[in-house]
Amino acid sequence: MNVHRLLREHDLRPDKALGQNFLVDETVLSRIAASTRPSDSDIILEIGAGTGALTKLLAEGAGRVVALELDEKLLPILRSELSEHDNVTVLQGDILALDPAALVEEARREMGMPRASYKVAGNLPYYITSAIIRHLMEAELRPDLMVVTVQYEVAKRIVAEPGDTSVLTVSVQFYGEPELLFRIKSGSFYPRPNVDSAVVRIDVDPAPPLPEEETDLFFRVVRAGFSQRRKQLHNAISAGLGEVLSKDEAADRLDRVGIDHRRRAQTLSVEEWISLTRAVRDVLES
Repeated sequence: MNVHRLLREHDLRPDKALGQNFLVDETVLSRIAASTRPSDSDIILEIGAGTGALTKLLAEGAGRVVALELDEKLLPILRSELSEHDNVTVLQGDILALDPAALVEEARREMGMPRASYKVAGNLPYYITSAIIRHLMEAELRPDLMVVTVQYEVAKRIVAEPGDTSVLTVSVQFYGEPELLFRIKSGSFYPRPNVDSAVVRIDVDPAPPLPEEETDLFFRVVRAGFSQRRKQLHNAISAGLGEVLSKDEAADRLDRVGIDHRRRAQTLSVEEWISLTRAVRDVLES
């Protein structure tokens, strides 16, 4: 697929405001498609279908591809390029404004396969990467697998180990196991971005480690801890939770669950955040 030619033929240019950088390296595209492990019992929701280069490859292995594109100007290209693939549904819309579960259930009805596996693929704009991942992970129906292209620095944050974590790290690793598959040089895109990208695969756990009613509390505690990441954890937790806990009480509860209150948020594992949430739950629910 010649992206340059397609855009010229439709008198279009990449939209900087939408963060459009089209992946044009065929070898990389093939590696991404293969990383989704597509099968004819899969529904793949592709976010940011662009001109359909990855969509075509996904459609060759998947039962159905729901190709979602925000930029309505690209829809004529998509529909033309994908016209020979009757297992592709092209939709215009913003994933953050849509219910992924509804999209997948509609695709399952069309396939006549109520138990079809659900996967996600896409090249995520850097400025809403975190929001998209959280939106998908916190939806009523979570994907079994996600294979996403993100900025390289964002990819490193997603797979970070305790000692260098962030809210994004915890948000992803709470729901699944991420792996940085490979780096993509900026020259593989048109137009060429200023930074490299990377492909991350996230194997999503069938069930989160906390019940739904505790999940909101969990993320409230995590955000509190990271709100002042340079401070010792008991200080950050006390301030971030609106001082419903004094600094001394926060320190006591941390120490009680085996977390040194002098540590900082970026050193905690997901399991330790869960322990901390349970340690302060009574205060947050009162």
